[in-house]
Amino acid sequence: MTEIPKNAGPIIKGLIADAAEFDELVAGLPEQSWLLPTPAPGWTIRDQVAHVSFVFRLAGLAAADTAAFQAATAKLNGGFSATVNAALADYAGHTVEELSARWRSERDTAIRALATVPHGRTVPWLVDPLPPDVLACAGMMELFGHGQDIADTLGIRRRRTDRLRYLAGFGVRTWEFGYQARGLTPPESGFHFELIAPSGAVWEFGPDETGQRITGPVEDFCLLVTRRRHRDDLELVASGADADHWLDIAQAYRGPAGPGREPGQFSGRPS
Repeated sequence: MTEIPKNAGPIIKGLIADAAEFDELVAGLPEQSWLLPTPAPGWTIRDQVAHVSFVFRLAGLAAADTAAFQAATAKLNGGFSATVNAALADYAGHTVEELSARWRSERDTAIRALATVPHGRTVPWLVDPLPPDVLACAGMMELFGHGQDIADTLGIRRRRTDRLRYLAGFGVRTWEFGYQARGLTPPESGFHFELIAPSGAVWEFGPDETGQRITGPVEDFCLLVTRRRHRDDLELVASGADADHWLDIAQAYRGPAGPGREPGQFSGRPS
């Protein structure tokens, strides 16, 4: 891992740790295992790594080279999801060793660039400019979701930490995305979230005065907003009709929701 500036904040340090854990999932994996199908229809482990690598590549350009980022995103006419899928072709000819090296290089470049953005600055992104910490949280969301697909494929139970607070905050920040993806009008006010951390702490987000509330483990919340588990397999409780509906459509990323996961698709609670 490339050395990160000493003044890197806790969110960047959390991104570093999450990226290292993602890397551990595939480090030393036999070449044939990279071709295993994952729970994401049509995606192999290799595709998952290539996707995350591409997203980090874009983040690195956004933070370090605005002109290069604009040139890269000028081709996004089909929308982000379609373009990311098309970008996988750029990684298709790599050997496993080459793909692994490229992922680590693009990871390190992006994290170093995000860490060195001056305080108070934003960086360009696909819709609106974002503070680097918010873009880092988006990176955590990518690592969590695609890492879960890889872990599910390999039968690995992941260890959760209180770094999930950053991803949970991002999921709350993007609470309207599920409505936008489906052409729906969101409620006028958001929801109040009470989420239980792996340490047992209770984290609260959103307006307290609303009658629409969602409570439960933060891990389940993160699995929901990344659409890696069906709501029926999670211990999330909604109070209020709007909150209950939100559990059906929640997603922390723009673009099409994708098929998600089926009820009972996974036995036991991943951890």
